[in-house]
Amino acid sequence: MRRLPTSFPISRRQFLSLPLLAASTRLGASQGQKRLALVVGNHLYPDPFDLPPIPKNIRDVGAALELRGFRVTTAADLVTPAFLAAIREFATQVRTAGPDAVALFFFSGHGLQVESENLLLSAGLNPASASRDLLGQAIRLRRDVLDSLPQRPEGLTMAVIDACRTSISSVSRDTDGLNQIEPPPGALIAFATGAGRPAISPVDPAQNTFYTGSFVKMLKQAPDEVSFSDFFRMVKTDVTRTMENHPVRAIRQIAQIPYIAENTRQRTRLGLGTEVLPVATDEQGAWAEVEAASWPADVISRAENYLRAYPDGRFAASATVARDGAKEAAAALNSRDVRLYRSAFTTDVGDNDYRSDLGKVVRGDKDAAARIGRMYRDGTHRLAADLKRWEGWLQLAVELGNGIASYELALHYRATDQPHLASRYEGRARALGFTPPPTLDNTRK
Repeated sequence: MRRLPTSFPISRRQFLSLPLLAASTRLGASQGQKRLALVVGNHLYPDPFDLPPIPKNIRDVGAALELRGFRVTTAADLVTPAFLAAIREFATQVRTAGPDAVALFFFSGHGLQVESENLLLSAGLNPASASRDLLGQAIRLRRDVLDSLPQRPEGLTMAVIDACRTSISSVSRDTDGLNQIEPPPGALIAFATGAGRPAISPVDPAQNTFYTGSFVKMLKQAPDEVSFSDFFRMVKTDVTRTMENHPVRAIRQIAQIPYIAENTRQRTRLGLGTEVLPVATDEQGAWAEVEAASWPADVISRAENYLRAYPDGRFAASATVARDGAKEAAAALNSRDVRLYRSAFTTDVGDNDYRSDLGKVVRGDKDAAARIGRMYRDGTHRLAADLKRWEGWLQLAVELGNGIASYELALHYRATDQPHLASRYEGRARALGFTPPPTLDNTRK
């Protein structure tokens, strides 16, 4: 990414002697459910691109994950062959652990986008290298990480990417961050910053990067009852609040808002084990009302009722996440560009996957809205094919921030000879941080 001021230059000799694998494995005290994590941090890059906070990031993330019962493998400053080997070994561990294991891959270092590919830079690679060299040498997020891990639609696989590093002085409007991505079934991907945006990095080795600092804090503070899905939204809120209230004006002006892409089916608690303490019947009933709501306004009112009655209740953190997400969904539905109404939010049709995604949409999930749209397009999941509904759901996905859905609409409008709408939604896709693959962009215009 951009040039980073540093006091740790790397010599040619240091490049050639970068360790292939500097890893240690630590065991957490999980009860029942297996939890595995691979935490990789690369900070040795050519001068002036090294990243002093990364070693602290890796230490702190590893320790915090152990508190949540993860068996953690940490790896530092991996060159490409060792990086790939570490991913393969982790994938084998996940496959052996079974379909219900929780798997988490965490990367902290330089990341960038080349020809729509999200790249994680191995130690020693120069972020300013030619695109051809980076494509040939860096780790590709989709191919080398997500596609290498076993596909477990009913499980939970998470990838956390604290990358796209730059310094405050290097941020500019033409900075290209990582691309939007759709996760495979059973996966959640969390980026430190929005698609197409930079994530600033301090030069002090005693500080965490902003995202990792919030990630570690929330791992320590979040209630056990919170799901991993809600946890990442809590991290996003904390990062945003931290930057908005930062004493340094330049940091307050940088819109580093984390980005989440999710396609999970199971709600997995952050807490360890299966034993759950009893909850008073009234509180449980109030929370059940929140969970049963299938319209944003209903989620908001029921969540606020719960929070008024039980401000310190077991589900207070989750109720807050649900309310805030529902406010985003309500605002999106009020847009003039969204032709979707309450009648579309019915639980009387479809299968369990449809109803699960519907519950996520009313809490602000952009990816679930796109999936429902495609269900209507294809006439699957016990839904009748309906292109108008497909269009409306994709419009909602776009308003919630889904650039991939916006480009999908642009292609549709091109094909149906609506050039004004095609241009508008293609521009919106790029503004949301989605860069279409070159082949798709060139062959379908």
